[in-house]
Amino acid sequence: MASGRLPFVGRLYLREYLALFGSFILIFLESTIRIATLLLPQPIIQFCYDRSKTVFNAFSSPQSRQSRSKRRTITHSIACAADFVDLCAIYGYYAEEHVVQTNDGYLLGLHRLACRKGEEGRLVNAGPGSLKKKVIYMHHGLLMNSEVWVCLTEKDRCLPFALVDAGYDVWLGNNRGNKYSKKSTLHSPTSTAFWDFSIDQFAFYDIPDSINYILSTTGQPSLSYIGFSQGTAQALAALSTHPSLNKKVNVFIGLAPAMSPAGLSNALVDAMIKASPSIIFLAFGRRGILSSAVMWQSILYPPIFIRLIDASMSFLFNWEVKNIATHQKLAAYPHLYSFTSTKSVVHWFQIIRTKSFQMYDDDVHAPFSIAAHDRYTKVAKFPTRNIKTPIVLVYGGSDSLVDIDIMLKELPNHTTAREVPHFEHLDFLWAQDVDTLVFPYVFDALAQYASDSLDLEGEDGTYSPAKFDGTTGYEPISPLAIRKTGETIRRGNRSRNKRTNSMGSALSLESTGTSARIANGGISIGPATATVGTVTKK
Repeated sequence: MASGRLPFVGRLYLREYLALFGSFILIFLESTIRIATLLLPQPIIQFCYDRSKTVFNAFSSPQSRQSRSKRRTITHSIACAADFVDLCAIYGYYAEEHVVQTNDGYLLGLHRLACRKGEEGRLVNAGPGSLKKKVIYMHHGLLMNSEVWVCLTEKDRCLPFALVDAGYDVWLGNNRGNKYSKKSTLHSPTSTAFWDFSIDQFAFYDIPDSINYILSTTGQPSLSYIGFSQGTAQALAALSTHPSLNKKVNVFIGLAPAMSPAGLSNALVDAMIKASPSIIFLAFGRRGILSSAVMWQSILYPPIFIRLIDASMSFLFNWEVKNIATHQKLAAYPHLYSFTSTKSVVHWFQIIRTKSFQMYDDDVHAPFSIAAHDRYTKVAKFPTRNIKTPIVLVYGGSDSLVDIDIMLKELPNHTTAREVPHFEHLDFLWAQDVDTLVFPYVFDALAQYASDSLDLEGEDGTYSPAKFDGTTGYEPISPLAIRKTGETIRRGNRSRNKRTNSMGSALSLESTGTSARIANGGISIGPATATVGTVTKK
C-alpha cells in the first residue's frame, strides 16, 4: 500500500478524504440555506437585502460610498439589464436574436450585432444590395452566457462593440442549458434527460451547428472564432473531430484558453476533483448545477455579493481579482452565472484528474472501487493536433487555470500563444486595461489570418481591412501588415530577433514587454508562405 493511503480504498489519500468530507458539509449547509430561502416570502427576502445593505454601509468608508455613487447610473443600468438585447441598447447597438436547432434537438439562442451606429436599417450579408461583411463568432465560458461579453461599464472596453465598429458581422453563441438555450424538441428542462450532456455535446453539436447556421444565414464561406475559457476548449474539440469544420473557420482566437487545467488551489475542491464522478453527482444531482447562485444574488446587497464572488474565486483559484474595478464587478457579476449541467462540470473534473483533454468517461466505477480500470481502458482524447485552422492563444500569466506548456504540446505546430503577464482568468472579459492589452492581439490575429475579414467603410462607400492600434481606434492597413510584440524566435538551440519569409524579406518585431510563443516547429502566416520556429521570450 502506498504511504498515506487508506487500505481497500483506491484513489485518495487520507487527508483528501477528510477534505472531501468537509466539502460535503459545506455543500449541505449551502443547500439547506437555499431551500430555506426558496420557502421565504418576498417581504422577508427584501428585509434581508435591506439589512445587508445597512450593515455594509455602516462599515464602509465615506470614500468608498462616494466612489460607488459616481458610477451608479451606468453600473445600475448594466446590472439590472434583463438580457443581451437590453445590454446592447444601453450603448445604442441593435442586437438580433436567432435560434438554431442542433441535430440532437436542442434550441440554442444566438445573438447578432451586424450594424454599427449609423447603419441601422441597412441589410448585412443578406444577398445583393446588402452590406457584405466578414463574420466573427464569439463564445462564452463555463457557467456563462453571451451577456458576459457586453456587460462592461465603458463601450471602448467591450470587444464585440469594438469588432462591430470595425466593420464585422458579430455573432455570439450560447451553450445548451443556459439562459438562452433552455429548450429542446425532445426533452423538458425539468427532466434529467435534458441535462444529460457534457463537453462532448458542445463539441459534436452546439459549436458546429451554430457555425453552419451563421454561415448559411450570412452567405459567407468562413468565419473567425473567438472563444473565452471553456469556449476555447469546446471549439478546439469541435475542430479536432470535424475535419470539414476547419475550412469554415479561418482563424481560432482563444482568450484565457482552457483545455487541460492543472487543478484548483483549494484542497477541499481539489479532493472532489480526484474523487469518482459518482460523488459529484451525489452532491449536486444530475440536472443543472449551482442554481443557488441566483438565490445569493437576490438576498444580498450588491457590494456584499461581489465580495462573496471574489472570496469564492480566491478560495477556488487563488485569484486576487484586482485588475477588475469595483464598479465593473457591480455591473458584471449579476450576469456572470448561467445554467449548465452537472455532467459538464464532472467532465472537467475528469480532464483535470487524468491530465488529458479527453471525451467524457461513461465507464463510471464505484467511488471506493479498488479496480485499476485505467490499466484496461483508455478514454478517447480529442485529437487536437489534427486541427488545420490557425490558432492564436492569449493567456494570463497569473491565471491558475491555464497551463500553456501542456496546451502547446497538445496543439498543432502552427499554434501561437501570447502572454499578458499579470492577467487572471476573468480579466480577459472585464479588466480595466483589456482594450489596450488584449484587443491588439485579437486584431493582429485577424489581420494575419483573416485579413479580408475587416471592413471599414471609406468615403467612397467601399470597405478595406482595418487594424486596432489601442489609442486612435481603427485604421486601414494592408492585408499583409503584421505586428509582433517582443518576440525572440528559437529554432532548436538557435535564437534570432527577426523572422524571415520564403522570399528572404524580414518581418520586424516591436518590443512591448509582452511575450509570445509558437508551438514546436513552424507556422504559416497569412496568405504569404512565411515560416518561423518556436517562439519564446525570457
